[in-house]
Amino acid sequence: MTAKFVEGQELPGKLIAVEGLDGSGKSTQIHLVKRWLELEGYKVFFTEWNSSPLVRQSVKNGKREQLLTPTTFALIHCTDFADRYERQILPLLHAGYIVLADRYIFTAFARDAVRGCDRDWVKSLYSYAVHPHVTFFFDVPLEMALSRIMSGRAKLKHYEAGMDMGFSPDILQSFKTFQGKMREEYLRMTEEFGFIKIDVGRPPDQLQKEVRGHIQERIELERYKWKTSR
Repeated sequence: MTAKFVEGQELPGKLIAVEGLDGSGKSTQIHLVKRWLELEGYKVFFTEWNSSPLVRQSVKNGKREQLLTPTTFALIHCTDFADRYERQILPLLHAGYIVLADRYIFTAFARDAVRGCDRDWVKSLYSYAVHPHVTFFFDVPLEMALSRIMSGRAKLKHYEAGMDMGFSPDILQSFKTFQGKMREEYLRMTEEFGFIKIDVGRPPDQLQKEVRGHIQERIELERYKWKTSR
């Protein structure tokens, strides 16, 4: 049974989420959207995955010691999300803000499914969450994602490469397998949840122009401008 979502359109604010593999450029694009909306005078709030002070250190410790099982991973990230949702996302949607989310519940749906968790169980963990008004999926070729990640640091991380799943003893091959399975989950969800698929590989300014166009088509932005007194 597919989990039901509260429709984000029922709230005064609007929720825009970006999803995609590591190295897809989604974070760059959502930060450009944030800057654009701020400069135009709109009420904007930004939130990102795995950033709650309540559980951030626990996640770091668990990853460092490589203690996280698929179920533990699912539950600890759900705790992180629930804390941010209750304290930040939902109140600001009620206050009439445009909330920008760098990864949303769909990250959990994809990662936890690849790690073997039951899809319906994972969805039930987030059944209280509003559905974004607009969700972008930045689709990136695996080799491009890997190249972008490796250009910024010396080596891949244990969990981002899916080494906990035993796909391969070689971390590069494990990364490709894990991220490839993640991409398959995202593509499956694209139709289910109505993602806007953005094909990566073009210059950032072209991607941003496309993203802004979709936002302007789907959201009456003028409603979210700060009101100035005369």
